[in-house]
Amino acid sequence: MCGILGTLNYQNAADAHKLSAMRDTMPYRGPDDNGVWLSDDKYCGLAHLRLSILDPSPAGHQPRVEQSGRYVISYNGEVYNYIEIRAELETKGYTFETGTDTEVILQAYIEYGTECLSLFNGMFAIAIWDNETRELFLARDRLGIKPVYYYQNANEFIFASETKAILKGLSELPALNIELIDDYMSFGYIPGEKTLHQGINRLMPGHFAIVKDQVMTTTQWWDLKFDNQTDKGFDYYLNQSKTLLESAIDLRLRSDVPLGIFLSGGIDSSAVVGLLADKVKEPLKTFSIAYDFGKNFDETQYARMIAEKFGTDHHELKITPQQFKDFIPQYIELMDEPVTEAAAISLFFVSKLAKEKVTVALSGEGSDEIFAGYDLYQYMNVLEKYRGVVGQSGSEFFAGISNKILGESHKVSKYLNMATQPIEQRYKGMSTYPDASKEALYKPDFKAKLDAEKQKTNHGAFSKQLFENMKGQDQLNKMLYFDTKTWLVDDLLIKADRMSMATSIELRVPFLDYRLVEFAATIPSHHKIKKGEGKYPLKKMMEGILPNDIIYRKKMGFPTPLKLMFQNEMREYAQDLLLSDDSKLHSYFKKDRIEQLITEHNANKYDHHKTLWQLVVLEEWLRRNTD
Repeated sequence: MCGILGTLNYQNAADAHKLSAMRDTMPYRGPDDNGVWLSDDKYCGLAHLRLSILDPSPAGHQPRVEQSGRYVISYNGEVYNYIEIRAELETKGYTFETGTDTEVILQAYIEYGTECLSLFNGMFAIAIWDNETRELFLARDRLGIKPVYYYQNANEFIFASETKAILKGLSELPALNIELIDDYMSFGYIPGEKTLHQGINRLMPGHFAIVKDQVMTTTQWWDLKFDNQTDKGFDYYLNQSKTLLESAIDLRLRSDVPLGIFLSGGIDSSAVVGLLADKVKEPLKTFSIAYDFGKNFDETQYARMIAEKFGTDHHELKITPQQFKDFIPQYIELMDEPVTEAAAISLFFVSKLAKEKVTVALSGEGSDEIFAGYDLYQYMNVLEKYRGVVGQSGSEFFAGISNKILGESHKVSKYLNMATQPIEQRYKGMSTYPDASKEALYKPDFKAKLDAEKQKTNHGAFSKQLFENMKGQDQLNKMLYFDTKTWLVDDLLIKADRMSMATSIELRVPFLDYRLVEFAATIPSHHKIKKGEGKYPLKKMMEGILPNDIIYRKKMGFPTPLKLMFQNEMREYAQDLLLSDDSKLHSYFKKDRIEQLITEHNANKYDHHKTLWQLVVLEEWLRRNTD
């Protein structure tokens, strides 16, 4: 696991000192080694940070120049099936100098070109420069587990693992894409290709790009296809899913450094422990975290139950609300982008705990998105039934109630609003914020700017295209596809990448093995949600392996006591930050409305903690990323 960056210089020569400075904005991504490479004509510059996992010897140094000198690679990630690919390449006459997957990737590109990507099972961000054709190849893994950002103007093309590295290479901060503030307020993150910085974009998951003669051409090389037309019976899907999950876990054991598991006590991480325990000679190292804020924010008893059952070498940590508050500025700095994923702070601390013992950790991310584990999916199905019963007049009634509930339960307002619209309009993913609540915050002049920008930029086209891609599919498949392309990649996986890499931990996610993801997309929806249970195949799979108290208990998922913290430890901090005269938010949001939210929350009249956290994250981000 590493950090990558590079430049193509259209006007000036590549500068090794500048590349080093950009690289050094994210030193935690590669504490074991680093390097800079420049082409002879200094048109191309590549840089790398190395966290040594496979063949930790100096032979694994990057950027790596291929034997003939034609190709140079800077690569971040792990291709778990590199041994099999290497064996195939050796039958074609290729020889290898190292035990790294980096060399295998480079030789596979030489042999197969861009088609090599379909061979790779893993998480990756790849940059390869061809000295002969003078073109740069950039690629991102299927699901977007590893990030790639890029920026281009008339003078240069820059790419990097994090936006802060790109910003370091620019002479001034880019302006904001202000229409994306509305996306942030809708989702709690910004989905799609663009970021809040004008000109800095994401290479999308499952895409590769060729940059040549100052032109970037992007191609989608993978997409998730749902096919529920054939039903082979529940037992078939159950057995095949288990076989694929076990294979995914086996592949992710390949490492030349110590390995552990993040154990929350939920079914996902417990399943990884349960399926892995018999495959290792030494006790598994497991790591758990909780808030020192009472049993409602503490799952460690369940994690302990699993640790005892499987005899793991278990470690746990409790963090205080004060530690959470003190870490917020660093959280904003590390995340790069504004993302209201408070559980990310928990992940940082458990990663820091794990780093004392291991360099690689496995976790349960992705299970909910492939097996339909979130309660929201079932709520949506209920809403669809009610829509069919009440018709248009009933929908108008729901809309009237929703618009009045600005200060009450976020969930009540959210679901009433959803009940007024068809699935393509009402479903915006797992973290949707009610439109009426966010728009009550907007200043009139900002709202006018938003409306003008939305018309000019075809705003919302990304979400519409996702539903268009799923035309003819059932409601559950539409939601799963949408969340895989938005919530999973731009919230959960960005959190996983940033917080684990911040402590120099490589995080592996076996549920997102592409073979399992593709197979799960063929499981008929009625097998995924059955008898009121989401994630039904996984739950049945783990019966007899995990205790039923683990399998069928209500999902918590790193609960964070934000409601209570905003009334106590974070009360003064939030007031000072959000209501100060120099607050950046006041350019966009009504100060009196923010003050009302704080007052009502502190008086325990309404629970506004999600909106307050959203505003805190945005304000802290704006202070660091705007002039």
